[in-house]
Amino acid sequence: MQDPESVVTPPPLSRPNPARAPLLAAGVVGAVSVALLGMYATGLVRATASASDSLSARLAPDPARGRDLRPSVTAAATYFVAESVTLLFEEQQVATTWDELGLAVDTPSVARAGARLHDQGSGPIAAEHYLAQGAGPVPVSLDRGRALLALAALKETHDRSAQDARIDLEARTVVAEMAGVGLDVYASLHALEQAARSGLREVTLVAAPLQPSITREKLGDIDIANVLGFFETKYPPGERDRNHNLKTAAEKVHGFVLLPGQTFSFNAVVGDRTERQGYRVAHVIQAGEMIDGLAGGACQISSTLHGAAFFAGLGLEGGRPHSRPSAYITMGMDATVVYPAVDLKLSNPYEFPVVIRYVVSQGTVRVEILGKKRPWDKIIFERTIKKELPYNTERRPDHSLPVGTEVVDQHGFPGYELIRRRLFMRDGKAAKIDKRQLAYPPTTQYVRVGTNTSPRVKVPPPEKHHGPKKPEGETFSLAQ
Repeated sequence: MQDPESVVTPPPLSRPNPARAPLLAAGVVGAVSVALLGMYATGLVRATASASDSLSARLAPDPARGRDLRPSVTAAATYFVAESVTLLFEEQQVATTWDELGLAVDTPSVARAGARLHDQGSGPIAAEHYLAQGAGPVPVSLDRGRALLALAALKETHDRSAQDARIDLEARTVVAEMAGVGLDVYASLHALEQAARSGLREVTLVAAPLQPSITREKLGDIDIANVLGFFETKYPPGERDRNHNLKTAAEKVHGFVLLPGQTFSFNAVVGDRTERQGYRVAHVIQAGEMIDGLAGGACQISSTLHGAAFFAGLGLEGGRPHSRPSAYITMGMDATVVYPAVDLKLSNPYEFPVVIRYVVSQGTVRVEILGKKRPWDKIIFERTIKKELPYNTERRPDHSLPVGTEVVDQHGFPGYELIRRRLFMRDGKAAKIDKRQLAYPPTTQYVRVGTNTSPRVKVPPPEKHHGPKKPEGETFSLAQ
């Protein structure tokens, strides 16, 4: 017999409330919609998962067809990246590695290569044989930034500059121009990418021709019978390294042809003064102090050229004085050069070409500007000193000298503010005047002061002083 308390009496049925019917209907529709959306989303997830898992499934270990091939492909690509590669540029060969050019293993490409090999029925393959079997593009990518830097460095050292036609002043003949060749960086970058993907270990880089600006045809029948202007400076014949630098720089400019309206750049023509270009260490002026530096003497070549151009009537587009007067040239006529920041630029204002002639021999540097007869009867250099500035003396203790001894390492020299004029004379009158203000800061005098009390320390013998001489009088002039 059933316990009356265990019997659950269902609640009485209630009639639907007409006011709640729309809400109930909406709830049902909403529930169905949510269910449908859930089913749709579940289908999307399953489809996406199926697509994303496709590649992984093809790469997963397969007892019937072999195991995952990605490790073998990665090893092959890594082996290739570390391999050497030869870059061919004209007749030059440069050995490097793909890694140094910015190549690296590309993980997505490794997955695709592994899947492709899996589909082809390939089993595990040795890394060193992957590329040899022609299994497809090498799964690597090139860092374009690193590759561009490597190609730019290659361009700087392997470009061959074009050579302008010039005059051989000794043979009195015209030396024909010669085209140069330069590395096309961006076209070569594309060649690198294609070669890397193809698994090559030799790449031919793309060359671009460099055309000379002056040709034999442009020179025509050039007249070099007249000396428009010249200048000479002296040098000590015994300073072998400095004299070697003088001749090395002069050879770059000797025979240069400056066409009408053309501008000459000393730095562009002579180039960087490096040891690779044959220059040696010799005395140079730096920050007002005489020190040893590479290519010492190049400024004497530029200064002597500046003096010849001054009297030839050429345009003086650039050039500034040294930080201290030079012993080899008149104050106000020098022109320092520092590659690539400080340049000497000259322009040809005439309707005919002019030629630069250098002679460096027996203690004299001589520069001549040759061409047709200049239109000026005389050109005058005038210098007026406006102010003289005193120099300071700096004493430095030196324990290698006995107490009470002083040795002058660098003699002081006053600074000067001056005005330089160039007068173009015709029929006894100045038809044109160029005026420029120049300044030379004072040169500090450096003195070593002895501090050693030992009686065994000897006083060194005095050294000869070869510095510049103070100008005599406030004005100075020179004419040609």
